[in-house]
Amino acid sequence: MYDYQNDTVNRTQQEHSVKINDRKNLEITGVKEVDSFDNEEFLLETVMGYLIIRGQNLQMQNLDVGDGLVTIKGKVYELSYVDDHHQEKAKGFFSKLFK
Repeated sequence: MYDYQNDTVNRTQQEHSVKINDRKNLEITGVKEVDSFDNEEFLLETVMGYLIIRGQNLQMQNLDVGDGLVTIKGKVYELSYVDDHHQEKAKGFFSKLFK
């Protein structure tokens, strides 16, 4: 029998880190879901909230949702977190934008 409650606890306790090498290789841990992405912007749901990554020629190199690891290649211009009060607004906005 699958224990949903323990799975949620494990994901919540997962560590979150962002590592940037030479402003062109980005490794992010603690990713729960990739909501949307294109070559200029990624919207990721992390254990610490929504993370927006903006840049040029962005490409997903690795996606392992089981381990919560995402690797992105391209020129990074901006990283920003959306706080809890604006998460639904951001998700709704980006969902409409990328339909």
